This record gives sequence, structure tokens and C-alpha cells, in this order.
Amino acid sequence: MTFMARAFAELALLALICGPVSVFVFARRLSFVSDALTHTVFPGVVIGFLAGGVEGIFAGALVAGVVTAVALTLLTRGGTLSDDASTAVVLTAMFSIGVALVSRRSSYTSDLTAFLFGRILTVTPRQLAETAVLAVVILGLLLIGARALIFRTFDPAGAAAAGYRIAWLDLWLNLIVALVVVAAVRAVGTILVVALLIVPAAAARMVTSRLLTMAAVGTGLILLAAYAGLQASWTASVTYGFSLTSASAVVLVLVLAYLLLLPLGRRRRPRIPGGRRRRPRMPVGRRRRPRLPAERSSPHELVG
Repeated sequence: MTFMARAFAELALLALICGPVSVFVFARRLSFVSDALTHTVFPGVVIGFLAGGVEGIFAGALVAGVVTAVALTLLTRGGTLSDDASTAVVLTAMFSIGVALVSRRSSYTSDLTAFLFGRILTVTPRQLAETAVLAVVILGLLLIGARALIFRTFDPAGAAAAGYRIAWLDLWLNLIVALVVVAAVRAVGTILVVALLIVPAAAARMVTSRLLTMAAVGTGLILLAAYAGLQASWTASVTYGFSLTSASAVVLVLVLAYLLLLPLGRRRRPRIPGGRRRRPRMPVGRRRRPRLPAERSSPHELVG
């Protein structure tokens, strides 16, 4: 298997897990939490690299991912600070620790670039096997907790009344997201992995509102972006002598797909001649419920 084939195989495995997980991230509006998790594994990546070289990155990222998933769940449930403030504190603290650790090495610049943006073209068979194992674990966790996670996403009060432990469900989802970050960190780095967790579901929402269909469309978009991005990077570097990293090319193609699908999402919203969104007529005799403050009239919205 050539290095390009291994790179595509790695991205294909990531597509299988990022497609479904991104739907939960999107529906729960956890984009900032996902961004925080991608950054908070950074010190674990650095410590793993310093302790065991390239092969130690996986273990370091795994430990850091689990620890930060638990920490974020506890802090956001504490109530003393807002969720955004708690998440920002953990993000900045952990990322600063990672930068402080990696800056002690003489090859600081090259190491930092690799950690942040990944090296998809240097994926080894062992790394493919580790990603495959993580993919099985993540999909298994999703299948086990899917019903409860969906219930908690759209009706947290109802889920709590039904006996579900909301804190445990939040921790469950945070752990899943952390495992996705661990699986993807060596391929696309700690920064670009956030695109794989947010953009697929956001793009899929432009064409459907069904969760299962969104997961399938998101997975397909990542596969398409993986193939097109690798080809674009190869062509730009070999044919035209233009340096274009493979991971960034994949993300750029994914964002381009989102931009192309964005008009479809706007066209799917029914409008009245005045330009406002059409509201469904209420049956006679039925009281109109007040509009919730958190409701948004965005083409991304799943529920209204």
C-alpha cells in the first residue's frame, strides 16, 4: 500500500466516525466544546511524543482526551461559571501547557507544525490499525447510547424525568468526541480536526433534517473531500511546485462543499413575499406557544 493509499484509508476511517459524531456535535451546539477538546489534547500529544516518540502520541492523546472530557463535564455542570467561560479556561490552560512543553525542544517549529496540522502522508500501518480499533470503539459507544443521547439532545427535561442521568450522558458524548480527536490528531492535527467535527453535519443540514441521513451525507462529504483534497495537494505540489499540505487541502474542499450547499439550505426555508420566514398556521382554538429566546431562524436549525 502506497503512502497516498494509506492516507486515504486513514481519512476513510475518520469519515466513518466523524460523520455520525458531527451530527450530535451540531445538534447539541457543541462546536466550542469540540474546539476545546481538540486543543486540550495537545499537551498529551506533546508528552506522549517526548516520552515515546511518534508511537507515543496515541497513548498521550488518549489519556489527555479522557481527562479533559471529564474535566469539561464537571466544570460545565458546576454552575459557578458559564459553560463558555469554563470551557475557555480549560482550553487556554491546557494548550498553553502544550506549547510550553514543546518549546523546550530544539526542533520546536517543526514539531509544533506537525502537532497542530498533522502529517497525513506519513501514516503507518500501525497507526491505521489503531485508528480502526478506535473507530470500532466509537461506533459501538454511539450505537449503545444513541437513543439516550438523542433524547437528551432534544428534550433534556424529558430525559431527566425518564430517569436518565444527564451528567453521565454529557460525559458519554464528551468522551466520544475526545476519542474522535485522538483518532484524528496524527492525521490532520489538533487544529484542523475541528473541521471534521463541525463542517460535515453543518453541510448535511443544508439538504436534510433527518439525523441518520445527515450522518450518511456527512460521511460521504468527508470521503469526497479526502479524495479531492489528496489529489489537489499532489497535483499542486508535484505538477505546479506549489506547496499545499494534504490536511489543509482536505479541509478546504470540505468547506467548499459547505459553501456550495449553503444556498440549498436557504431555499428550503419557506418564505412569505415580505422576505420573512413563513410560520405554520395554528389550528383554531389552539393557543400559540411563546417563542423561546434560544430559537434561531437559521438554515442550520434542526428544531424550532
